[in-house]
Parts: sequence; C-alpha cells; structure tokens
Amino acid sequence: MSSSTPKRAAKPIDRRRRRCARYRADFRLSVNYLQGEHYQTVEGHSRNLSEAGVGMLLAAELSTGDVAGLSLCFPELASPLELRAVVRYRHGYQYGFEFLSLTDEQKKMLKKFLHGREEVE
Repeated sequence: MSSSTPKRAAKPIDRRRRRCARYRADFRLSVNYLQGEHYQTVEGHSRNLSEAGVGMLLAAELSTGDVAGLSLCFPELASPLELRAVVRYRHGYQYGFEFLSLTDEQKKMLKKFLHGREEVE
C-alpha cells in the first residue's frame, strides 16, 4: 500500500538572510591590499556595517577572496579601528567585506558604534 500523504514543498531559501543585522553607517575608511608586489592604500566610504562585516564604495580592483587591512574611521574614535577582512562580494565599485579574527576589544567597539543605528535589509 502506498501512502497518499502529500509531500510538503521545501521552503524557498531567503538569500537576504544574514547572520548579523546590518545598519546604516556613514564614515570614511581606507583599504590596504597587495597589488602585484606592492601594497596599495585606497580611501573608501561605508554604506552599511554589521558585527561581521562592512559594505562600502571603493574605487579599486579587488576580487572575491582577497584579504585586506581596513582602517575604519568612526567619528567617535580618536584613532581608526584596524581590522583584517576578506572580500565576499563585488558589484562594480560596491564591495562587501567580512571581518576576520576580531579581538574582544574590536567586537566591543563595533557593538558600541552600532548601538541605536537604523537597521537595513
């Protein structure tokens, strides 16, 4: 005998779902990366920020998987927050970086900066 119970359709995957909420963020930053045999530093501008990464506008030629040093210039801080990050996506001059190996102090500074900001989708 066969069962006549209908199978449920699998839920579609929501590709926009993130492990950390993103927030509007407007600050300058610089990106230091290896190009050929030399390091290049390029100034950029943030679009959004989370505890796990940053979205930015950057006039550079980086590829997905490239690792770079970031200097985030939060208006509230006297000196930039220095982080390592990997390029996760690129669309033209819009980049998404995922932070690598944050210290407890860096995590604390990010949370403090994000507190009270407007969440974006």
